[in-house]
Amino acid sequence: MARTAGSHSDITGPRIREAALRLFAKHGYAAVSMRRIASEVGVQAGALYNYIPDKQALLFSLLKGHMDELLEAWEAEPHAADPLARLEAFVRFHIRFTLRRAESIFISYMELRNLEPENFAQIEALRRRYEGVLEQILRDGQAAGQLSVPDTRIAAFALIGMLTGVNTWYREGGRLSEQEVAALYWDMARKAVGAA
Repeated sequence: MARTAGSHSDITGPRIREAALRLFAKHGYAAVSMRRIASEVGVQAGALYNYIPDKQALLFSLLKGHMDELLEAWEAEPHAADPLARLEAFVRFHIRFTLRRAESIFISYMELRNLEPENFAQIEALRRRYEGVLEQILRDGQAAGQLSVPDTRIAAFALIGMLTGVNTWYREGGRLSEQEVAALYWDMARKAVGAA
């Protein structure tokens, strides 16, 4: 199949991903056809297959891209030796990352169920890696006598759920700034894990 006249892979490929992300977040994966994505990008429906094999591959690409970006961004953060300082850094990082990627966060949670089993397993492994970062911080905090949680795995799930939930209500230009929200969430997270 020939590429649509005037399209360029380095431009059209990212435009397809951006359009799919927007449409999946607004209407849901099941309700969005490849034809609709093509229309949004301004190419023929058949031209999409020059860039992506099918809609499932597109969803997987979006979710994997999000998780890769999340893990890479966390790795680039400075990591303190002190567990409490690492926990604070994690909380503030997660809030900052989440607030700047509302659509990606939304589909990463809402559309996970639409992945085929092999794709789901790959995304789950990346999610477990990220959850493991927080769990290790909590274990280190327990060992150092700084934190008190009955189950570090459950506490990690609860904290990530709480932190990611900011995406459902926060609006830029609202009553609280991003920094104020991060400070409030850090205070709640600190108290939730028994830190002084």
